[in-house]
Amino acid sequence: MQVRFARHTGRLAELVRFYRDGLGLPEIGRFNDHDGYDGVFLELPGSNGHLEFTSGGEHEPPAPHAESLLVLYLGDARALAATHYRAAAQPVEPANPYWRRHGVTLLDPDGFPVVLVPEVWP
Repeated sequence: MQVRFARHTGRLAELVRFYRDGLGLPEIGRFNDHDGYDGVFLELPGSNGHLEFTSGGEHEPPAPHAESLLVLYLGDARALAATHYRAAAQPVEPANPYWRRHGVTLLDPDGFPVVLVPEVWP
């Protein structure tokens, strides 16, 4: 099985810079003006999955929620520090205290939380 997580945005270029350039997710494809939509696909390394961000169409982007998380397990503290530095985002207090103890929470340009965890998923 493969999985794609898709989310609509009004800030496509900013999201691409954050996730691709900041968090280091490789861009694996994109499309322009496909039935009025633009989009970018980003690989989630090691997962056989990817993120898709789209803009355009008639619908508004979803509202961020403190419990709607993307959690990235980076493997070690050095990878977390390097990723956090590249992302150039200030940490925020997570809604769930578990994530304060186990990672660093950042907000993407749309305001959705992304948790960087230094460990490997067990």
